[in-house]
Amino acid sequence: MSLIILVLPIAVMFLLFRSQKKRQAQAQTTQSAMVPGSAVRTIGGLYATVKSIGDSTVELEIAPGVFTHFAKNAIAAVIDPQEYDEIINGRPAEDEAAELADSEADAVDAEQTDAAEAVEDSISLEKAGEKTAK
Repeated sequence: MSLIILVLPIAVMFLLFRSQKKRQAQAQTTQSAMVPGSAVRTIGGLYATVKSIGDSTVELEIAPGVFTHFAKNAIAAVIDPQEYDEIINGRPAEDEAAELADSEADAVDAEQTDAAEAVEDSISLEKAGEKTAK
């Protein structure tokens, strides 16, 4: 019984230290992956672009021409440019191009529909004018 009381706290401490070392290694990997121009997400959920990297801080561009400084350990993840574009613009670049083509096609369809309705209206007016003339 006393052996269990002695071994259990040691096992818990081992597991805690192990998970802490994993988090530290992941943070080190994230910090080493940061270069000026890379897209990042902070621990607060802010998405930005790295402008410059100091010893313990990172200068981030959060909007065009708007810069702020964050601690390096406040960077949660370095994200790839396509994912950053999807998050910032709300959709992937491919979808944006397809949507633009669809909207242009819809505009052409709407113009053709409007023209057809105008022709039908003028024909209806002509027929109504012929009936009143008789």
